[in-house]
Parts: sequence; structure tokens; C-alpha cells
Amino acid sequence: MVTSNPSDRPHADRLSEVSEAAARAFSLLPAGPDDVAPPPTGRLGAARRLHTDPDTVERDLVRLVLTIVELLRQLMERQALHRVDQGDLSEEQEERLGLTLMILHDRMTELCDRYGLTMEDLNLDLGPLGTLLPP
Repeated sequence: MVTSNPSDRPHADRLSEVSEAAARAFSLLPAGPDDVAPPPTGRLGAARRLHTDPDTVERDLVRLVLTIVELLRQLMERQALHRVDQGDLSEEQEERLGLTLMILHDRMTELCDRYGLTMEDLNLDLGPLGTLLPP
């Protein structure tokens, strides 16, 4: 059964927060031509914009990949909970799905430990939109 009442949805408050943050972000005025510095020319200018650090590039790449995996893991977990609530799964499927999600969470924690990251490090700040992952 599908409900249309927003108060019946489990994350209505979070959706409202994201909607308000998006509205604020889109209401910002774009910078005028006089407000933007001309782009630097040559190879040195590109390096300044990228702020690359050869010592941390592997860790930064791992952080980005783990962030994407964590986002997908959380989405799969929510979908699994929804399917369990709807009664779409047998008990065996529920057990297998729960075990798989727990193992994936454990592997994520192990990888974070290996690279000196915490799960909080994976929650990217999207500026006015808030953070990527829910609290």
C-alpha cells in the first residue's frame, strides 16, 4: 500500500532539510564577470587549482571510493529494510541479506582502519546541501 501523506514517510524531516538546502543553494546569485579572477594560464596555474599532494593521493582516492561504496551500502540497507517491512522476502532471504550487509559493513570498517580513515571521514560536505550521508 502506498501512502501519500508526507508525515507517513520515515525520512520526511531529512527530505525537507535537503529541499530547503537546495532552495537556498539555487537562490544564490551567480558571480558577475568583475567578481571572478581570470583563470591562470600555463601548467603552474592548473596545479594551483588542483591542490594535489603526491603523498596523500592514494589515501584520497581510497576515501572517495569508500565514500561511494558506503553510500551504495546504505541505499541497499534501506531497500532491504523496506522489502522486509513489505514482507517481500522469506526468512532465509532476510537472514542472508542481513548477514551480507553486516559483512560489508565490517569490511568497510577494516578498509577504513587500513587507510587511517573513520566512517565519519567518508561523509562528504556538500556545502549548502549538507552532508552526503545521513547522520
